[in-house]
Amino acid sequence: MIKPGKMFAEVMNNVFRKPATELYPFVKTEKPDKFRGKLEFYSEKCIGCKLCMKDCPSNAITINKIGEKKFEAIIDLDKCVYCAQCVDTCPKKALAATKEFELAQLVHSKLRVTLNANIEVKKTTEGQA
Repeated sequence: MIKPGKMFAEVMNNVFRKPATELYPFVKTEKPDKFRGKLEFYSEKCIGCKLCMKDCPSNAITINKIGEKKFEAIIDLDKCVYCAQCVDTCPKKALAATKEFELAQLVHSKLRVTLNANIEVKKTTEGQA
């Protein structure tokens, strides 16, 4: 049990000390270099091996062929655990993790995105009434 006098001394020390936390979301902090955020897909690098899809522990990635040597990635951001295993597995570095992590949406279907050539092509509309 902490004595009241010792506790009061600790409180007084902390009153004049800089806060240990940031005022998120009002103060943005710099993300580390290897931060694992939202995925980017570079379709021009993709060879269609689907190793990223097979290695994803949460089955959040689907790779579809859309043309001769052209592929698109459908990423379920609500399933993704942001482990970057797909980024490490890809032999051609067609996937990259960004520093973007604020991905909350009010509509569930907006968390399923179709990416093609590093551009968000469309939001899939599966499951909408």
